[in-house]
Order: sequence, then C-alpha cells, then structure tokens
Amino acid sequence: MPESTTCPAAINLEIAAPADWPAPEEALRRTVREAIATALRVAPPPAGRCEVTVVLADARAVRALNRDWRGKDAATNVLSFPAPAHMPIPPGVPRPLGDIILAGSVVAAQAADAGVSLTGQLAWLTVHGLLHLLGYDHMDEDQARVMEDAERRILARLGLSDPYGDESGR
Repeated sequence: MPESTTCPAAINLEIAAPADWPAPEEALRRTVREAIATALRVAPPPAGRCEVTVVLADARAVRALNRDWRGKDAATNVLSFPAPAHMPIPPGVPRPLGDIILAGSVVAAQAADAGVSLTGQLAWLTVHGLLHLLGYDHMDEDQARVMEDAERRILARLGLSDPYGDESGR
C-alpha cells in the first residue's frame, strides 16, 4: 500500500519478513518514509511525481536476488533495482524509480556492530538504495565521493551522523 508522504513519491512498503526486523512496524514505516522524503528533497527525481517500492525482506531472499541478478551468492544489506529510464508512463501516473530490497538480519547485525540504532541503519541504507535508483553510483572514486556527499547531506537533515566518518548516532 502506498505510504502517505509530503514528498513527490508514492512509497510502496512491504514488510515481507517481520521477524527479521526487530523494531515496531510503525517505526520502520516512519523511517522509510522520512528517509525517502528527505532524500528526494535533496536529490530530486528527474521528472515530477514518482513511485518507489521498498521491501523489508530476510537475508535468504536478498541472497537469492543478489545471486540471480548480480552473480554474487551472498546476502547483502541493500539491493536496488532501477526501473527502465525510458518506459512509457501514462499521464497522471507516477514514474516508477524502482525497487529497494533490504535484508533485516544483515541490517540489524551491521547496526549492532556499528553501535547504532536499527532505524538509523535502515534510514542510511534506504537513502543509499534510493540514490542508486536516481543514478548515483560508487564504482570509482569520483562517483563514490559524489554519492557519499549526497548521503551525508541527506542524513544530516535526518539528524543522523556521517556513515563514512563518525559512526555514532545512526
């Protein structure tokens, strides 16, 4: 179901593996909504109203996607699948940006290892995934610097610390 938000995005959020996400459902939903709304204010989509799908999955599902789509047989924290850039969209329909899939146990373990909150880690990785949908990447140093700078600006607006520097507070 699309989440209500003040950003130019309809947010479809599915909590596919609630047991892997040890936080209240409303906190998870609020975190994803705020992360996407803030990210889209800092790094707006190329054309007006858009739609994003976020799935809070388990590590097994993310591992299968990572294996099938990226050839990497391992769970990871977040995967992004951008929608085709030039797909025809009927008038008045939000443009799909794509899908973001997060692995609960991986995100929770990373949060615990970093000494940060699960929702802070979820916010950062949602922002990271959304930036990939918007065309950001980190394949070389210049691209990584641009993407990390955008992440820092967005996370600062969310009141979260720099994930690439001071790790406290996320």
